[in-house]
Amino acid sequence: MLEMTREEFEELVSEALDRIPPELTRLMDNVAVFVEDEPPKDDPELLGLYEGTPLTDRGEWYAGVLPDRITIYRGPTLRMCETREDVVAETEMTVVHEIAHHFGIDDERLHALGYG
Repeated sequence: MLEMTREEFEELVSEALDRIPPELTRLMDNVAVFVEDEPPKDDPELLGLYEGTPLTDRGEWYAGVLPDRITIYRGPTLRMCETREDVVAETEMTVVHEIAHHFGIDDERLHALGYG
């Protein structure tokens, strides 16, 4: 398995977020991004997870709720990648994938766009 500290991985996630175009990040609302070492035991190869209410599903009822949560998982990413460059690419893909869920884009559409 490729070795990378939690801090190094968090920096890659931060850099991936910085590469999201500003016109999209300005539209993101009430969402927080976290890094965890491992996903839930029932899905050990999960790279990222979006939990919340997509922007497309929010209505006038949406107020006073906790932020949506995007979690990027370090362990499975490092286990599947052979080089640091692979980790950078996979992390960026995962961040984009989870942010797309925040915008209401489902897995089927993401796979069709090459972000599966």
